[in-house]
Amino acid sequence: MKNVIAFLVLLLVNFCFGQNKFDQKETEKFQKKINSEYADAKTSPLMEEDLKSFKTLDFYPINSKYFVVAKFEKAQNEKVFEMKTTGARTPKYIKYGTLYFTLDGVDLKLNVYRNIELSKTKEYKDHLFLPFSDLTSGKESYIGGRYIDLKIPKGNTIAVDFNQAYNPYCAYNHKYSCPLVPLENDLKVEIKAGVKTFH
Repeated sequence: MKNVIAFLVLLLVNFCFGQNKFDQKETEKFQKKINSEYADAKTSPLMEEDLKSFKTLDFYPINSKYFVVAKFEKAQNEKVFEMKTTGARTPKYIKYGTLYFTLDGVDLKLNVYRNIELSKTKEYKDHLFLPFSDLTSGKESYIGGRYIDLKIPKGNTIAVDFNQAYNPYCAYNHKYSCPLVPLENDLKVEIKAGVKTFH
């Protein structure tokens, strides 16, 4: 009987935390998907001359160290605000919560946001936007920081895979207007994961 209970507990733990384990295949899938989007003239943000010679984006080597399970704290009584962008557009966002995690022994935190307009659509109703910059920004990675897409978590933890960090479209083409990374999401560490700078 004891063994059965132990087995069930183990099963439950694995089921609940299965999504919180690093999966290299997921990152490889992400890289493949973004490369195929960028190679296709219909979906690519690249400028015409870059598209002609495009083979692949430059990625940091996939590293499980940059997969973290963060403590998620939902924000209370936040007001909708206009997020600054690289253009004149000011989309409305709300701070949805804060993520707390540790990387290389350093305690870090990042805010996650929800786009008000997008959240009204079926496809993006549970979408969270995580913009961040770090000490690689402007050197190995895009100067304006990078983004990660997340889903609203069911509980109080959320898996964040920095290996799936990507550049805003305006890193490739000045015709786009992209949200600027809020100052509070500037990390004082190097995140050597995800998409590198273009050119």
